[in-house]
Amino acid sequence: MTMNSMEGCLASSPPGANLDPAVALFHSLSDATRLAIVQRLAGGEARVADLIAELGLAQSTVSAHVACLRDCGLVVGCPQGRQVFYSLARPELMDLLASAETLLAATGNAVALCPTYGTDTTGDTENGEVVR
Repeated sequence: MTMNSMEGCLASSPPGANLDPAVALFHSLSDATRLAIVQRLAGGEARVADLIAELGLAQSTVSAHVACLRDCGLVVGCPQGRQVFYSLARPELMDLLASAETLLAATGNAVALCPTYGTDTTGDTENGEVVR
């Protein structure tokens, strides 16, 4: 198998192929808080209390996002006494995020300028283009 093989790649899927699992995966990672949790867990396991302190968010918010990531199979919890330590379920998740960072760098972060999903939706337009 070569490094650039498209075998098993979503991009090589025939039209009409079931992309629902990929859509669910990317949707589960489409929230800034969930991405922050994943990035934090890449550095090692953490309790919800640790994530609350580090992210500065409410307990209910962090718990809901951790539950989402857990339900998607991206994080696992290891109970130790009355505490649960969360960690990434699959190291491949970090490979995916590293690839996303490479893609963002290669496109000059063009996704951030996307009028639908971009990070700056308040920019003024001039001739149909966002002015920065």
